[in-house]
Amino acid sequence: MQKDSIFVEDDTRYSDSWRLEKTKLQEVFVVKKLFIVTLALVMVFSVTIFPLQKQGDKIILRASDDHAWGYPTVEGLDVMAKLVNMWTNGRIEIKIYPSATLGSEKETIEQTQMGIIDINRTSISPLTSLYDKLNVLALPYLYRDRDHMWNVLNGDIGQSILEELQQVGLVGLAYMDSGARSFYAKKPIYSPDDMKGMVIRVQKSELMMDVVGALGAKPTPMAFEEVYTALQTGVIDAAENNPPSYLETAHYEVAPYYSLDEHSMVPEMIYMSKVTWDQLSEQDRQIIKMAAQAAQEAEIKLWLDQEKAALKEVQDAGVTIIHPEKQPFIDAMEDVYKKYGAKYSDLIEQIQSIE
Repeated sequence: MQKDSIFVEDDTRYSDSWRLEKTKLQEVFVVKKLFIVTLALVMVFSVTIFPLQKQGDKIILRASDDHAWGYPTVEGLDVMAKLVNMWTNGRIEIKIYPSATLGSEKETIEQTQMGIIDINRTSISPLTSLYDKLNVLALPYLYRDRDHMWNVLNGDIGQSILEELQQVGLVGLAYMDSGARSFYAKKPIYSPDDMKGMVIRVQKSELMMDVVGALGAKPTPMAFEEVYTALQTGVIDAAENNPPSYLETAHYEVAPYYSLDEHSMVPEMIYMSKVTWDQLSEQDRQIIKMAAQAAQEAEIKLWLDQEKAALKEVQDAGVTIIHPEKQPFIDAMEDVYKKYGAKYSDLIEQIQSIE
């Protein structure tokens, strides 16, 4: 669980030089909080304010992730770091700061725009406030399955969105997998009819509240840490998340029916500060881009392995895995798409037409 402080106190894994570097970054972050400037001004002067960190001819890039070592996205970043180091003969080093060491997703996004952080990995969800076209990629039941999602993200649409992020001071490099969120409950869910009147915990998200409401249930925003007890005591009837989280939280003990409706496949993204990007040679940019794409491939495999293992473990523990017919769920989303997708209806149609 993330500490109240945005900086992780337990850094015994790292060397003295790493901790010294972290202290420097903390100081920079404090300075940033004290001196509030507009992004426009930062983009004009940030190359001077935050030049590339170097040790002689060596370039050091700072990469942030809010998960811990061992989590697929962090391990993907590690693959990226090793490839960049190898392909540049050690001339470029990527230092990874996991476990929200450099701040929350919102805070690290701001720092990446400014060039304090060079590389970041977050969900696309917090990026939607900067670039609302990303909302399309988070719509419920947008993708038929995982293969469809990757055909979209690795195709012209997904790659164009990566490039368009430069408008908000970021350079998209690649996407990562975060699995699919599905409903789990105290009773079986085979169709939206089974959800009518159910009280379902959701994240504090207007979109997710509307999704659950459209399925006939009662959405209840609630802190993630409270869900187990709420399920156990009957305060809520169901919740939703991906298989590894369902296992890790032991929610399967109190909600033993897992319905794989896969209503939400919200991708993660690796992106870079445009401030940093603009200071790199074209050759180094291509190396970093290729390494990020390799990190994507590694992360996808790690995620699938973790997901498969989680599903087997909960099933072995007595959970009933349900594979519902998705079309009735999709049909219930008509009003949700009108509300959130009207602006990009053509783009949605393009996505849905991709094989």
